[in-house]
Amino acid sequence: MTLLTTRGWKTSSAAISRHSYFILPPIPRPATLPCSKITPQFQPGRSIYWSRRHAPQARIFLPGSGVQFTNQEQPISERDPFAASSPYALARIHSIYAGRYYRGLGLRVFAGYLFHHESPLRKRTHVSKLIAEAARRIAGGSNEVIELGDITVEKEWTYAGDVVEGIFTLVNQDQVFEAVIGSGKAYSIGDWLNECFAIAGTDWREHVRLQKGYVPEYRRLVSNPGTMQDLGWRPKVGIAELARLMMGTTA
Repeated sequence: MTLLTTRGWKTSSAAISRHSYFILPPIPRPATLPCSKITPQFQPGRSIYWSRRHAPQARIFLPGSGVQFTNQEQPISERDPFAASSPYALARIHSIYAGRYYRGLGLRVFAGYLFHHESPLRKRTHVSKLIAEAARRIAGGSNEVIELGDITVEKEWTYAGDVVEGIFTLVNQDQVFEAVIGSGKAYSIGDWLNECFAIAGTDWREHVRLQKGYVPEYRRLVSNPGTMQDLGWRPKVGIAELARLMMGTTA
């Protein structure tokens, strides 16, 4: 199986034609940039256009996101309506409509709406990595205190490796072209604290300070992965094993 990923829009037509899979790059998630500054740089239609010209047989995967849907704190499926709630969500929605347009021209363009997925490669500022690394340092003797927002927020804690397997499950069939890829299981940030600090052997309440007046982006974000389950995919790594992976221990 050959895979081509891109980190920009200068991929040559020769490179595209040599590969059977073409996965478009994820869209960055700036906090405040207006959409006029992000959409010109990340136009999936450009890459799909060149794929159509030079590799019309390619299977093209577009990464969508759970945050581009209307969120009523109930499980979200690919059949739910979009909501342009931020520049990031707007850019994601734009990419999906570009993919649907080219799919109508005969290209095999797949869209996977990815919910939160974690791995040790997360940036240190992300809450999952921030907590895991702090717990590991505290287990080693640190007395530090970390500051967090609302730890009652619920989201998915799916291993990124499982999500990648889900992507290939999707693109290696021809019946379904858009699907939510997630675990369907929501845990709070407090649950993640419990998992990581249990491994560290200490009480997280002694090392966490909560921000007053913090307003989260959402209260709960969880998927309905029924379509992917019908295709035979389910994540294998649970939250406890994920915490061990994030902390660098198999204990």
